Amino acid sequence: MTSEIDFLNIFLENFLFFAIATSFFLVTGWAWRNTKPYDLPKPLPNWFRIWFLTMQIGGIILPLVGLVWVIWQGYFSAAIVLISYFFMLGLQILSESLSLRWFHSFVFVMIPYLYLPYRVWQLYQGLMLLNPVSDLAWIRNLLFIEIVLWTGNYALDLSQLPRLVRWEVREEIVSR
Repeated sequence: MTSEIDFLNIFLENFLFFAIATSFFLVTGWAWRNTKPYDLPKPLPNWFRIWFLTMQIGGIILPLVGLVWVIWQGYFSAAIVLISYFFMLGLQILSESLSLRWFHSFVFVMIPYLYLPYRVWQLYQGLMLLNPVSDLAWIRNLLFIEIVLWTGNYALDLSQLPRLVRWEVREEIVSR
C-alpha cells in the first residue's frame, strides 16, 4: 500500500512540475518569438567532452544499474524513485532537444535552470523515502552521489551562462 501511495504522490508531483515548467517555457517562447534563432555557441569548450562523459556515466549509467538491481531484488519503492528520476530526465532532454533543434529558441538556455533544482529535490525526496530500508544503503549512497553530481552540474551551467547568452568579453581577457 505504501508503494502505491508513494508512486501516486511522486507521479502527481512530477506531472505538476512538468505542467508548470512546460507552461512557463511555452509562454516564454511565445513572448520571445521574435528573437533571432538560437544555436549553441561554437566551438565547444575543450572540457565539454569530459563533462558530457561524466554526466553520461554518473547521471545515466550508474542510476540505470541501480534501477536494474532494485527491480531484480524487488525493492519497488526504490524502483519508483529511479523510474521517476529517468522519466523527468527524459522529459528534460526532450524539452532541450525540441527547443534547440526544432524551435531554435533561447528557451533552451532556461530548461536546466528549472529541471536541475527539481532533480536534486527528487533525489533528496528519494533519499528520505528510502531512509528506513537498511538493505538499500548503496542505493541511498547512489542517490547522495547523484545529488552531488547534479548540484555540480548546476554550478557548471551557471558558470556557462555568460557564454550561452554571448555576453561580450573584454579584449584583454580574450587575448590571454
